[in-house]
Amino acid sequence: MNIERSAGILLHPTSLPGKFGIGDLGPSAYHFVEFLKAAGQTLWQVFPLGPTGYGDSPYQCFSAFAGNPLLISPEFLHRDGLLSEADLAHPHKYNAHKIDFGSVIELKTKLLRKAFHNFSKSKNISDECKEFCSKNEYWLEDYALFMAAKSHHGGVQWTEWDASIAFRKDLNTWKKKLADEIKYQKFVQYTFHKQWTALREFVHQNGIKIIGDLPIFIAYDSADLWANKELFTVRKDGSLEFVAGVPPDYFSATGQLWGNPLYKWKEMEKDDFLWWRRRISNLLTMVDIVRIDHFRGFDAFWEIPGDAETAINGRWVKAPGHKLFNAIKKSLGVLPIIAEDLGVITDSVEELRDHFDFPGIKILQFGLG
Repeated sequence: MNIERSAGILLHPTSLPGKFGIGDLGPSAYHFVEFLKAAGQTLWQVFPLGPTGYGDSPYQCFSAFAGNPLLISPEFLHRDGLLSEADLAHPHKYNAHKIDFGSVIELKTKLLRKAFHNFSKSKNISDECKEFCSKNEYWLEDYALFMAAKSHHGGVQWTEWDASIAFRKDLNTWKKKLADEIKYQKFVQYTFHKQWTALREFVHQNGIKIIGDLPIFIAYDSADLWANKELFTVRKDGSLEFVAGVPPDYFSATGQLWGNPLYKWKEMEKDDFLWWRRRISNLLTMVDIVRIDHFRGFDAFWEIPGDAETAINGRWVKAPGHKLFNAIKKSLGVLPIIAEDLGVITDSVEELRDHFDFPGIKILQFGLG
């Protein structure tokens, strides 16, 4: 991938100024794009845009495909006739410098449910939503059911749900039971993608590209794992056989125990890595360039027993990086990917990166020596 010498800013949308306790895709995002243009910047880098789980980290999301409902702009919902002025007049005084996720989630969920109620009355907009749902059915059906079931069970992890839905034994019954909540979840995703698409078009109009972020691993409590258990290192009872992390180094004597499920690469290879091809393709409808976190994991990954308390007793396992990126390249063409290759990197990792012409990353403090 060839990139001209460019400058940009890393700023996740949650850090934008906002009237609702968190930055979102509303007016402040457009003002930021105008600022970037005025400052001669041509890149806007963001963190993963998915729906965050417990801990509110963008690197632990309920889906590798969905968007974060907290980024939806209530002001634009009002502009579209889905919320009233009175709906926007909330009494809460938010800290301008810190996000109180608990109160933000409560407020935005309340507003989104009001918007959904009003949206349900509009036939024309619903047709547009149906088109979105049809186009994204391959991930949206499972995600909407997953989130509906999570809501029904009070937000707990999927392993604590009724076994018939946790292990997908009676999906039709649950789809009927949770039909209204499933429709709501689809509306939320439609709304996020509508607002993000409009913002991205504005970004392009101002000569700017978006660098997105792709964590190599997914969250255990995610629609991705719940709907595709055969692709991950999870046992039939739902427990994790192996998890991700990194070995001990000069930063930590016990290594880093991330706890994410690992991929069953041989299983993924059976359909030419379809899940990965879809994941990259979906992300490239939202951003222009993809930064892949922990790129070295595509060459070899640190496999840790699922019941381990530290990352010490792991082992390096080879990953099919060449086969994977060949399959993705064959499907999508030129891959606008930046490889996060920081830390202790082996010759084989560099060979994988260079073979596919992926630029790497250097940190200013360490990269010029």
